[in-house]
Amino acid sequence: MDRLLTVDQVAECLGTGVRFPRRLIEERRITFVKVGRHVRIPEAAVEAYVSANTVEPILLRPTALRRAA
Repeated sequence: MDRLLTVDQVAECLGTGVRFPRRLIEERRITFVKVGRHVRIPEAAVEAYVSANTVEPILLRPTALRRAA
């Protein structure tokens, strides 16, 4: 079974405040589990969110950097 994280733990993992993961939950942009009145986020859901929103850098060819303006 995947480890369930609190909103505070998710915020710490993402390096954000607690409002950001709460907004992700409210907007249904991340998978979460209701445990009674508590909300928990599976660790795999946090990893999937980060992977889905990771932007790869654009690799420029060396000749593109030498063009005169």
